[in-house]
Amino acid sequence: MKDQDKLKKLLTCIDLTSLEATDHEESILNLVTKANEGYQGLHPAAVCVYPNFGDLVRKTLVNSINTAVVAGYFPSGQTFTQTKINELKLIDQSTVEEVDIVIHRGELLAGNFEFVKNEIKLMREAVPSKILKVILETGELKSAANIKKASEIAIESGADFIKTSTGKGATGADLQAVETMCIVISDHYKRTGKKIGIKPSGGIREIDDAIKYMDLVNKILGDEWMNNKLFRIGASSLYSAIISDLANNK
Repeated sequence: MKDQDKLKKLLTCIDLTSLEATDHEESILNLVTKANEGYQGLHPAAVCVYPNFGDLVRKTLVNSINTAVVAGYFPSGQTFTQTKINELKLIDQSTVEEVDIVIHRGELLAGNFEFVKNEIKLMREAVPSKILKVILETGELKSAANIKKASEIAIESGADFIKTSTGKGATGADLQAVETMCIVISDHYKRTGKKIGIKPSGGIREIDDAIKYMDLVNKILGDEWMNNKLFRIGASSLYSAIISDLANNK
């Protein structure tokens, strides 16, 4: 039997997500129904969708659950900066609370750090009142040094959260990448007193693996991060499994 308190905490930190090319209004509303039902008063932290569904989700979702959308030419990040800014400005006019953007991995790997920093800052400025999660796509960054640099740039440029992966790449989250990101967050907190959130995401398919990520974040950052204001997990496929485990092991 899993630790019930951990599973309940995990459930409330999930961003319940659908980012498929085949998404349509009915499928998104089915996801919203799933989130609204929750389990014994517990709900996911947010429902995350493509931007064109943002207002639909916000209108139908219970108020305690946030609405998140992806942006920044998700998942590749490869387009004109101005195109990204235009998308973010449209999102800023919507009713959603959160935006998950992707960094330009190509420019980061080329060492063009100022470009990456400036682009994230411009996207941050376009959605000044939204919670901003910056996706690093750690599986494409090749080294812990690059993950560290990407984390530092994202935080310096205005990220509220840093997130491992889009879930669309060949490699998703791994514990080593999350450890590196947590250390950057810890160092930033020690220097500034500002807490930045962390979101492991991508390929987390087993409850035991999700718990490992939660325990790692707790070990490095502490109990203060053990809430959905500072810890999220992209583990949508586990949402029903967690509810089933909780129901079967009361």
